[in-house]
Amino acid sequence: MRKHGNFGLGTVNALDGEMVGLDGKFYQIKADGVASVIPDSMTSPFATVTFFQPETLINLEGRMNYKQLQQSLDQRLPTKNYPYAIRIQGNFPYLKFRIPPKQTPPYRSLAEALKEQLIFELRNINGTLVGFRTPEYMQGVNVNGYHFHFITANRTTGGHILDGQFQNAKIEIDPLSNVEINLPKSAEFVQADLGDNKPVEVNRVERK
Repeated sequence: MRKHGNFGLGTVNALDGEMVGLDGKFYQIKADGVASVIPDSMTSPFATVTFFQPETLINLEGRMNYKQLQQSLDQRLPTKNYPYAIRIQGNFPYLKFRIPPKQTPPYRSLAEALKEQLIFELRNINGTLVGFRTPEYMQGVNVNGYHFHFITANRTTGGHILDGQFQNAKIEIDPLSNVEINLPKSAEFVQADLGDNKPVEVNRVERK
C-alpha cells in the first residue's frame, strides 16, 4: 500500500473495521473502536490512497454540520470534475462515525454487512479527517461525493464519518488528475456479484 500512497482510507480483509492512512502509517480501527498500526502482512480488498500534496489551505470559520461543510467545500472547489484528496485537522465539537464488524465467508454485499455496523460518538475531540471527494461520473470507484475516515490525534480510535460539527478546522485540498485502478486477480472477484451494493437502511448498534 505504501508504494501507492502515504494518505488514504479503506478497509482490510474480511471488512474487519476501517482503515486510515496518515503520514505514511496505516491504521486499522476494529469494531470495538480501538485503532492500531496495521502490520505489513495485512492485505486489503479496498483502499484509496495517494501521496498527499495539498495545493489549497482553508481555515474554516464558524460552526458547520457535516452537510454544510460539504456544501462549503463544493463552493470553493474550482471544478467538480476532478477527484480531490482532503485532510481536515482540528478540535471537533461532535463527530459521529461507524465501524463494521469483521465478516466471515460466504461474504455478503457491503449493504448487507453494514446492517450490523456499530455507531460511535465523540465530543470535543482532537484529530484528523482523511478523505476524498469523488466526481459523480466515478461512482463505484469510490463513494460518490465526500468520503471521510477519522482518527484521533493520539491514534486510539476513529471510523467512517456519518455526521459531525466542524469549527475552526484547517482544511487542506489536493486535486488529483491521475487515477489508477488495481483489481484483484482471484476466483472470488471473478465470481462475485458486484451489482448489489446500493445503500440500504441499516440497523445500528449504538456505542458511545
